[in-house]
Amino acid sequence: MAHEHLFACKLVWTGAAHGSTKDYASYSREYSVEMEGKPLLRGTAAPVFRGDPSLHNPEDLLVASLAGCHCLSYLALAVRSGIEVLAYEDAARGRMAMHEGKLRFVEVVLAPKVTIAKGSDPDKARALHEKAHSECFIANSVNFPVKNEPEIIVAD
Repeated sequence: MAHEHLFACKLVWTGAAHGSTKDYASYSREYSVEMEGKPLLRGTAAPVFRGDPSLHNPEDLLVASLAGCHCLSYLALAVRSGIEVLAYEDAARGRMAMHEGKLRFVEVVLAPKVTIAKGSDPDKARALHEKAHSECFIANSVNFPVKNEPEIIVAD
């Protein structure tokens, strides 16, 4: 595998169609993101920052990126380790707070609930979450703690 990968997108502030940034309270925060060969992503600021609550915002997408990266890392490790995963879901949550004079993420907590097949080792399945965390590209790229609170369920 190559040691460098490039990812690109084109972001356009679509809110300009509703007027300029003349007034902080009323300008549109909407933007679109295009990635070649993928559906258009419409985004805005989080509602607390005057964004449209029906659209994605960067904060939600960061938490989703961490959850998605952990999931994919975990599933790859599980199959290579002989753990048969039947279901995986995560109720991830991120917390922003003032830190060193700046509003920033101070932690994200992943809460994966993994159902494994009868005969799979639940202790091994739980331990794979630590390894998945250490292999997750996104978790390795952020400067705040990403915690894991996994739940392992063995199917009947």
